Amino acid sequence: MQHSTSASDHCGVTPKSGRREQHLQSPSRSLDDVQTQKTIAELFAPSKHKNTESTTPSPHKRLKLEHFTNTDAVASLEVEPIKAENMYTFSSSNTNASTVVDLTGSPTPSPRKNSVSQRRPINCVPQTGTKKLVVKNFRKTPKSNPDNYYSNVWDQLDKALSAVFRHENTPLEELYRGVENVCRQDKAPVLFQNLSERCKGNLVENLRAPLVEIASSGSTPTEFLRATIKAWTTWREQISTIHRIFYYMDRSYLLHSPSQPTIEEMSRIMFRAHIFADARLKSLILQGACDLIASDRKRHEAQMDAPLLREAIDMFHTLSVYTKDFEPKILGESQGYFKWWSQSQSSSLSLACYVEECHSLIDREISRCEVLNFESTTEKDLTTQLDRFLIVDQEQVLVHTQNVSDLMASDKLDFLKQLYTLLERKGLGEKLRPPFEAFINQQGSEIVFDEEHEGEMVVRLLQFKKKLDTMWDFSFAKHEGLGHSLREAFESFINKTKKSNMTWGTDNPKPGEMIAKYVDMILRGGSKAIPTNLSCTGDTNKVINEDDMDEEISDEDTVINRQLDQVLDMFRFVHGKAVFEAFYKKDLARRLLMQRSASADAEKNMLDRLSSECGSGFTHNLEQMFKDVELARDEMASYKQMLQDRQKRSAVDLTVNVLSASAWPTYPDVPVEVPIDIQKASADFEQHYRMKHTGRRLAWKHSLAHCQLKAIFPKKDKELVVSSFQAIVLLYFNDKHDEESVGYAELKAATSLSDEELKRTLQSLACAKYRVLTKSPKGKDINESDSFCVNLKFEDPKYRIKINQVQLKETKEENKETHERVAADRHYETQAAIVRIMKSRKTITHAELVAEVIKATKSRGVLDPADIKKNIEKWVTTFYLLPHITDDFGRLIEKDYMERNDGNVYEYLA
Repeated sequence: MQHSTSASDHCGVTPKSGRREQHLQSPSRSLDDVQTQKTIAELFAPSKHKNTESTTPSPHKRLKLEHFTNTDAVASLEVEPIKAENMYTFSSSNTNASTVVDLTGSPTPSPRKNSVSQRRPINCVPQTGTKKLVVKNFRKTPKSNPDNYYSNVWDQLDKALSAVFRHENTPLEELYRGVENVCRQDKAPVLFQNLSERCKGNLVENLRAPLVEIASSGSTPTEFLRATIKAWTTWREQISTIHRIFYYMDRSYLLHSPSQPTIEEMSRIMFRAHIFADARLKSLILQGACDLIASDRKRHEAQMDAPLLREAIDMFHTLSVYTKDFEPKILGESQGYFKWWSQSQSSSLSLACYVEECHSLIDREISRCEVLNFESTTEKDLTTQLDRFLIVDQEQVLVHTQNVSDLMASDKLDFLKQLYTLLERKGLGEKLRPPFEAFINQQGSEIVFDEEHEGEMVVRLLQFKKKLDTMWDFSFAKHEGLGHSLREAFESFINKTKKSNMTWGTDNPKPGEMIAKYVDMILRGGSKAIPTNLSCTGDTNKVINEDDMDEEISDEDTVINRQLDQVLDMFRFVHGKAVFEAFYKKDLARRLLMQRSASADAEKNMLDRLSSECGSGFTHNLEQMFKDVELARDEMASYKQMLQDRQKRSAVDLTVNVLSASAWPTYPDVPVEVPIDIQKASADFEQHYRMKHTGRRLAWKHSLAHCQLKAIFPKKDKELVVSSFQAIVLLYFNDKHDEESVGYAELKAATSLSDEELKRTLQSLACAKYRVLTKSPKGKDINESDSFCVNLKFEDPKYRIKINQVQLKETKEENKETHERVAADRHYETQAAIVRIMKSRKTITHAELVAEVIKATKSRGVLDPADIKKNIEKWVTTFYLLPHITDDFGRLIEKDYMERNDGNVYEYLA
């Protein structure tokens, strides 16, 4: 619309008596202006002329419509209604255009925003005037008395509560609405008070009274607990129904009231105050729960009622009496039970059974705590009690040396693991060190000093070491302290010395000798010489691919190296390397001279290991031995080239190894009558050698030589590999007839061998596996009255036969000589150490001198303090002597005196 007067653009809506009336007031307008209307097309059409009236408002000032104050005038206005066919008709400036409005095209430019004619119509202006809503026959609800209404509702609720307490079904919807209406009338406090008194009366009369009667009848705590749980269940069911009826009051009033509890809280408070607070009833309830747990601990299935116990614990949690009442009670009961159990079981069961039962008891207690939903504090306190009574109080039983040693000796690794785990609960795993060390020392000493199984010492030690490593890894979880105990104890027993027949009365450690012989056996025999129970070496935890297993096993050098690594691990524990060095040197010499090494690479690898383990000084002579063998090959090549150049042909194919006397072991000169042909060949080589190396002297060691003889037997020819002494004896029969016998005396005169060597040689030829000679009379021992002849019936499937095995075996005399030489060398080293220490310290006490000597000679072996004292006393009472290094080591040079002062102090006199 267009108005000629200023108007405010707003609508007024005034509610009155449930009806809304709409008024439009415009006192400054005429009715003609009000009746002027425009169609929708005219409203949206652009204006063709401008209003030129002087009262046209400014384009920058909004038009306002004023409300009509005369409602009758507005109602009497006759407004011409818009016809239906013109309702959606729009005018357009383009007369030729269709009457259809194109909403997809671009809009026409809008007119000026401040033009009065372009202003949007006011939505709140009605088309037909004010409408009035009239409600006919409206009746007002009369207000009732709230007190009377509350009385009626409570009567219904009281009857419903009685039905609930009698376990009868009651419709809840009407009751719920009654509670809601009462609460809306601010009667919630009174309603809750009545409800509380009603519930209290029911609890005291219907639930508590029967429980008191049961308690007075002398029932057991378990039966009383069962009755209490039944009453508690009934009470919870009743409260659940009551809560549904009074839910509105609980949510709208009780939940927001700081002084009033909710219905759920009220139920717990009442039950706790009227039943559990009774001292007599509480005592029976708690004792009943403890009796059920005691029955479970004693595994009395008939007396155990797990569901009842679970419901009791849940009740304690709900009533908030668990921490204050139940937990102290059960902890006190548990303490007495654990104390009794540990004392009775530890005294009646073996250590293995006791440890197993302890783990079972701990697992059951922890499982019960989880199943019954015990508090974490209860589980923690029970665990503390278990650790105290089962472990700490029984520590002497758990770490008893003999009992633990028996477990270790019987290889009960699972029980040892349980024992260690049990002790580690209190950090007492370190307490196993003394019994562990005692077991290692006992078992190891038995192995080392077992004369009957002396040859199996190294194999048994390797098995024992493997067993200890497995025990430490599996049972003791690689405990650092127990690992130290293992190494210290192993090192202790393996270096123990004892003057016995095994060491020929010396105090040399036997393991050093046996390790050297075991290494010699492996290097001579290869992987076939390794015992079956030790053949699977290496890391047992390493997973090996099946495709690579055959390749690794077939590689002999790999198997040998692995076995040598195991031996060297044990060799590291040996202090006295001198014994090992002496025997290893002799065995290496035999292998090199007899060419019996299974693998040259294994020999060099072993030498490298010894060099890295003991130092280059330890392997200096051993390396020189390898160099001598290499030089000997070059020397023989030169000698044979000389014979070829001179067109000389020797009767025998001679091979000579020139050895350095300082690097190789000392061998005695054994008198023997060498055959003429061999003497001539040896003389030719010696002449050739002296021409190349002037000033050198050769000493022939025929005891180390070996020969290859071609033997002609009636059945088949053979090639015999024999020692030089065996060859000399066999060659003597060439001048005899086939069945001619030769006596022992004749052979001794012809060979010039000693009785010992001759008997040993004849025994290997006539009494061993390969009997190329026949002894008469038959027997295993050689006597001076025996006679010998060639065995014409000798036969063997192999063409090449080795009979010189006796040459590789060490005799008792050689073994004794080696031990005595090592003991003498150590005696000289002890004396030299005393001299060096006295010269440097000048004055020293006896205890300090002994300690210094042991420290100085530790690398060569453990010395007995008594032997050190004897050497000290010798120098004090006689002369102060120093060993003079000469060829025979026999001369001593007299030096200064050494005297003892007061306080057992020695003084060096320069």
